[in-house]
Amino acid sequence: MDPIRINLDDYVLSGGGANGESYDHKSDPTMMLKLYFPGKIQQPLDEMLLARKVYDMGIPTPEPGEYVVTEDGRYGIRFHRIVGKKSYSRATADHPEKVAQYAGEFAAMCRQLHATRVDVKQFENVKDRYGRLLSESPFFTTREKDRIARFIADTPDEETAIHGDLQYSNAIFVGEERYFIDLGDFCYGNHLFDVGMVYLCCNLSPEPFILETFHMPKALAIEFWRAFAPAYFGEDRPLAAIEEEIRPYAGLKTLIIERDMNQPMPVFRDALSSVL
Repeated sequence: MDPIRINLDDYVLSGGGANGESYDHKSDPTMMLKLYFPGKIQQPLDEMLLARKVYDMGIPTPEPGEYVVTEDGRYGIRFHRIVGKKSYSRATADHPEKVAQYAGEFAAMCRQLHATRVDVKQFENVKDRYGRLLSESPFFTTREKDRIARFIADTPDEETAIHGDLQYSNAIFVGEERYFIDLGDFCYGNHLFDVGMVYLCCNLSPEPFILETFHMPKALAIEFWRAFAPAYFGEDRPLAAIEEEIRPYAGLKTLIIERDMNQPMPVFRDALSSVL
């Protein structure tokens, strides 16, 4: 697929992340641009094709637009912007008195997503993804890798949707409409792989990261998790039992974090203690 050439002068920078930057169109409020850092060509194309497949499945997500390239050679995706949207992390930060409401709404979105069956021939199995990350990691010993691999293999299979990066900043709403965004890691498999990310973002991440990324103190993030967990798993399950089950799946995210940081991250790795 050939990219459409665009002029970046038509856009204004609105945010940034690990892989690139986001822009809003200066004159069209319904258009936004996700632009990858220089050198990344295949990744935005793969993400756009994946986003289209997810959208066509009926998963609530903004409609993807076109594969584009700027005059300076940066590649990206143009999306149809949800005007007036707010993420669940930003909404919670702005209205902490509504933390239980927002956590409950986010949990309902997650339950619906994790109940959605997918065509497993079109998407990657989350176990295969973690297996690849594990094999590429230079920060675990052979013995540790064997134990982690066994844990992954022993997790029951599910043929249902997984967001892949289930942060509460990656779910947005406007009015009565709800959407997931940033589905570049969408795959299928056991829901616990996904919910582990919610736990990590609320409980394991250090306070400076939570303040910068989710705009709230860690105490509020923990409160969000404590409202999310019973809303997702059911009121009859003790929180301690839920967290014991979830912690190793949060710990698996260490494979991604250490890859991106290029160093061991003990603060996250500790969640794998029951596995190692």
